[in-house]
Amino acid sequence: MITANVDGGARGNPGSAGYGVIVKDETGTVLAELYEGIGVNTNNVAEYRGVLAALDWAAAHGHSRLHIKSDSLLVVQQMLGTFRVKHAGLLPLYRQARHLVAKVGNVTFEHVRRELNTEADRLSNLGMDQNARP
Repeated sequence: MITANVDGGARGNPGSAGYGVIVKDETGTVLAELYEGIGVNTNNVAEYRGVLAALDWAAAHGHSRLHIKSDSLLVVQQMLGTFRVKHAGLLPLYRQARHLVAKVGNVTFEHVRRELNTEADRLSNLGMDQNARP
């Protein structure tokens, strides 16, 4: 089982957005640090883009067991099926995530407090910083 801490943010909402993902194995060894600036978007879009990046990475590297930790209660509860996806702009991202969950196989989601997600937050800020570069 690998674990991916994911985060997304936007400076302004919407605003300069990015996501960050840190992937670790069972021993805590860092397997990947992913981040990307995604232009002007909302926090929720950025959070979903982080989930998608984690799922893409796991699928591309042949992992079939993934535990995703996020400080976005909305995204976690939507992925767990507790909350409905009401916003039309999030629906395509949700559907893409569900497709990748099926591709990976065994994927679990956990909501964590923001202070327990600092590594992914640091990476999401690097992603947001990318938007300002020429």
